[in-house]
Amino acid sequence: MLMNILCVLAMAVWLPSLEGLANSNDNNAEMNVTETNRVLGGSVGAILDYSSRIGKEEKVAMEMAREDFYSRTNRSIILQLENSHGDPIQAALAATHLINTQNVEAILGPRTWEEASLVAEIGSISHVPILSFADSPPWATMKWPFLIQAYPSQHAQMRAVASIIQSWGWQRVVVIYEDNDSSTNGLIPYLHQSLLEVGAQISQFVAVPAFASSSLSQELDKLKSGQCRVFVVHTSLALAIQLFEKATKTGMMEQGYVWITTDAITNLVHVINSTGISSMQGVLGVRSYSSETRPSFHDFSTRFMRKFRTENPEENNYEPGIFALQAYDATMAVAMAMIEGKVKGQKLMDKILLSDFDGLSGKVSFSGRKLPPASSFQIINIFGKGYKEHGFWTDNGLGFSRTTDKGATYNNSMENLGHVYWPGEPSSTPKGWALPTNSSKLRIGVANGTMFNLFVTISYDPNTNNYTFSGFSVEVFRAAIENLPYDLPYDLIPFTRTFDDLVEQVHLKHFDAAVGSIAITARRYQKVDFSQPHTDAAMVMIVPIQSQTHDKAMLFLKSFTTTMWVLTVLVNLYNGFVVWIIERDHSTELRGTAVNQIGTLIWLAFATLFTLNGEKLHSNLSRVATMVWLFVALVVAQSYTANLTSMLTVRHMEPTVANIETLKYNHAMVGFARKSFVKNYLVDVLKFSPIRVRNYTTPEDIAQALRSKEIAAAFLEAPWAKLFLDRYCKSFMAAGPTYKVGGYAFAFPKGSPFLSDINAALTQVIDSGTLGELEDKSITSERCVDVDSDDEDVRLSRSSFWVLFVLTGGTSSVALVTYVIRRE
Repeated sequence: MLMNILCVLAMAVWLPSLEGLANSNDNNAEMNVTETNRVLGGSVGAILDYSSRIGKEEKVAMEMAREDFYSRTNRSIILQLENSHGDPIQAALAATHLINTQNVEAILGPRTWEEASLVAEIGSISHVPILSFADSPPWATMKWPFLIQAYPSQHAQMRAVASIIQSWGWQRVVVIYEDNDSSTNGLIPYLHQSLLEVGAQISQFVAVPAFASSSLSQELDKLKSGQCRVFVVHTSLALAIQLFEKATKTGMMEQGYVWITTDAITNLVHVINSTGISSMQGVLGVRSYSSETRPSFHDFSTRFMRKFRTENPEENNYEPGIFALQAYDATMAVAMAMIEGKVKGQKLMDKILLSDFDGLSGKVSFSGRKLPPASSFQIINIFGKGYKEHGFWTDNGLGFSRTTDKGATYNNSMENLGHVYWPGEPSSTPKGWALPTNSSKLRIGVANGTMFNLFVTISYDPNTNNYTFSGFSVEVFRAAIENLPYDLPYDLIPFTRTFDDLVEQVHLKHFDAAVGSIAITARRYQKVDFSQPHTDAAMVMIVPIQSQTHDKAMLFLKSFTTTMWVLTVLVNLYNGFVVWIIERDHSTELRGTAVNQIGTLIWLAFATLFTLNGEKLHSNLSRVATMVWLFVALVVAQSYTANLTSMLTVRHMEPTVANIETLKYNHAMVGFARKSFVKNYLVDVLKFSPIRVRNYTTPEDIAQALRSKEIAAAFLEAPWAKLFLDRYCKSFMAAGPTYKVGGYAFAFPKGSPFLSDINAALTQVIDSGTLGELEDKSITSERCVDVDSDDEDVRLSRSSFWVLFVLTGGTSSVALVTYVIRRE
């Protein structure tokens, strides 16, 4: 293909007298005969498509710019116009003819990228500035040094389209575009990126040939049979009119459908005839915006319509569009660069790039050989016999507004702009999708085989060969479906593998959704979208329990702290000493040898704890001291007795392992329930070695493994952990922190059109209290099956007092031995 183009260009260089070009040259010569006497500037060429409305507007606008330049400066330029007929080869031939034969110093146009790329190559070789009206890719000006982009980049309009889609919560769109380089290399990639940024996806690209007829009808039939009902159209106006006429006949301009057009169509909405308008009822469009309130525009518009009507009487509308304004400004920029005389090549391009003025289409000031990108776009809504200017969208984070004045109020949602007339005049905003016309019921995968059949229970009836589904998650899903504003048929299909496998099947779109105790994790979220959680989820560590009072021999000492024991002994000795000092003059029993008196003092100190001996005291002072002493001793003794009783009769349990750091330090084995997300969490987040992690199928298996010390701890999801502890209430307990995850939710393929409606329905289920009722009905406690094996721990036995028995027996034995020794 490239060789053919080069051959054509070579022929054009050596054969400039080709018939088509000669005719064009004759026309331009006639136009310029009367101007020869006043030419002081250079010669400017323009490549237009006279067969299109855009080309007609550009021709009139360029001629007006030449006339206005002369009237203001008394200087003139020669304007050489060539007709490309919209053909890239013809555009390349025209460029060669203008440069080699007409000796133009600059070329304006063309409008399409296919034409502009060839003309830019020729201009760069010849060192002739090319002011292109095509929306060129970013690398174009770097490849062709004499290419100037005189058309503001429209990439931001794709963010405007994405913002419209985001405003109404649509998740998927179908993009219909004209099958040419302008679309594939131009705005479509930016639309794809902009939609991703707002959480929407392109479900299908539909490339339509420029001259489609039967193929267009076939494509529309395919789209109608699908789910998506939001369509973005980026084609030429001629193809768009065909498209909407056929869409009307196909029944795709009725309620439930959404159509959004880009500036390639909407910029020419003022020239669409009544038949075309009637087939586009309810279409939303984004178009380039330029202020029409300035006096310069009103003057230009009046003169333009008069001249355009004269030259193109067959047209039904004579108003100038944005393309006419851009052509006028580009022509004026080149003319002003030539105001000091005839200049060529790099000097002329440098002068053009120094342009800085307020044009009809906006600010004309080049940076990097490009005009500033467009940042404001107008939103229009077609209905009735015309269209309504609905509002504006402005880039740089501003969003939608009713006006572009300085005091305008901006909002992220288009809903604030007022009522939109949608196709078919529905009473509410289209939801953006529908069940396929040829589809069967939705396939909903249901996970089974969890440790406790709490969230999902699947039963099979061999007689009927049918499955029945119940459980908390299933009932919540059914309640959500019942709250949808439309009927959504579905089939529940049992799935016996792991939850991760089920998520993968949803990701591969083998299922339309998945129901069960599916925990939201970061790894799963990369593949599917989740509804809002219908219950909380967390991971809990379960360990065996042990009694805090397992060392009962010294239990009698634990009622008091060490400080309390020391204080009690010292106070008793002191009080005994006081009574001994006071009473020793009245009682011979308190006298004798030093050893005898010390023994008497100690006996007196502690005997008072148990007997008053008030009748043996002779002094009132000792009686008062003893009375207070006895009161304090009574309170202390009773407190000691109560605390010891509690320690002996009430179970005080503690975990065998307090935290996961202990488990990892000891390289302990841990367990988890099969099909759970817990293994990945243990390995990836908590950094357990995979060889130290074991899976179990039933609660009995986990209980046995914990009792036999095969594993030191088990990690279960919070609902399973609660039921496990209810069942084994006396053997195990939860320990350590609770590790939160995203909760249990329903899984949907990325970009599922059902997700937003399901979330709204779930909100109704929650707010109405239905969720709580289902939870109370479905989630019941387990009966404790542990045998009360610790009855011996509750009843007092010899193990509780053997130290005391040894103490008293030992004391008596020492006294007996001492007595025997003394007697002998």
